[in-house]
Amino acid sequence: MVVNKQEGCQPQEEYPYLAFITFKEAKKIYTFECKENDYQIDDYVVVETARGLELGKIVKACEAKINRETNNLKPVVRKATEQDLTTYHMNKEKAKEAMQICAQCIEQLQLDMHLIEADYTLDCSKIIFVYVSEDRVDFRELLKLLAHQLKCRIELRQVGPRNKSKIVGGVGMCGMETCCSRFLNDFEVISINMAKNQMLALNIQKLSGQCGKLMCCLRYEDGYYKAAKKGLPKVGSMVTYKNQTYRLSSMNILLKQAKIENKEEVHFLDFNELWPDYKGE
Repeated sequence: MVVNKQEGCQPQEEYPYLAFITFKEAKKIYTFECKENDYQIDDYVVVETARGLELGKIVKACEAKINRETNNLKPVVRKATEQDLTTYHMNKEKAKEAMQICAQCIEQLQLDMHLIEADYTLDCSKIIFVYVSEDRVDFRELLKLLAHQLKCRIELRQVGPRNKSKIVGGVGMCGMETCCSRFLNDFEVISINMAKNQMLALNIQKLSGQCGKLMCCLRYEDGYYKAAKKGLPKVGSMVTYKNQTYRLSSMNILLKQAKIENKEEVHFLDFNELWPDYKGE
C-alpha cells in the first residue's frame, strides 16, 4: 500500500502487475493493471474501462510492471464469478431487445442511420449502440426516446464501413473469413497504387471487399512487389535485347519473367537474361 503523506489524502492502492485481456470475439489485446499475478489464460475477469464495468478474458500470463510504461491504465476489479457470467449472458439477450427498440425509434424519427450492434456494460448502467451513417446524425430526440424506454445511460457510436465489416464479419473472395474480423486490429490506408504495383487489373469492384473499400490484403505483398520491381522499366517502355529494340508488353514479378515483342517476334525472358544487373528480391 502506497500512502500519500499529504494531509487529507487517501492512501492509493498499488497494482504491481499487468494483465492482458481481450473482449468478446475481438483479437486486440488490452493491458490492465492488477494486484495479483495468479490469473490463468482463459480466466474471465471484471475490469474497469472507459465505458464502465466489462467482462474480459485473460489471454496471456500476467507480468510485473518493472520497466514498463503504465500510465493511465485501468484496473482489474476481480475474477469473474458465476453470477458475473450469468449476468453477461443475460445482458446479451437484453441487448437484442434494446436493438429492436432502437431500430423502431430510428424508423419513427426517420433518421438516416444503420444500426449494427448494441452492448450493455456488465452492471447495465449503460448501453452502447453502434451505427453506420453517411452523414452526421442529429440524434437528440433519439436519445430522449431511448432513455425513457431503457432507463439507463445511452451512448451512440458512429463507425465507418470497415469497422462495420469487422463487427458483422463474413467471407472474402478468397474463401476465408474476412481479415478484419479474423485478425486485424487496426486499419491502415489502402491505395490504388498497391494494385498498380502488383499489376492487377484496375477493376474497383473486384478489388473491393464487402465493406466497399479496397481490400486490406492488397497491402500484404505490396512491399515485396516494390522491392522486386526496383530498377525495372515500366510496362510499355522500349528495351534492347541482342541489339534489337522491343516493347516491354508485360511482366510476371513472381516468376521474374518478361514478355517483349516487336513486329517480327515475341520473346519470354527471365529478368536476369534481359537485365543482367537486376538485383530485385
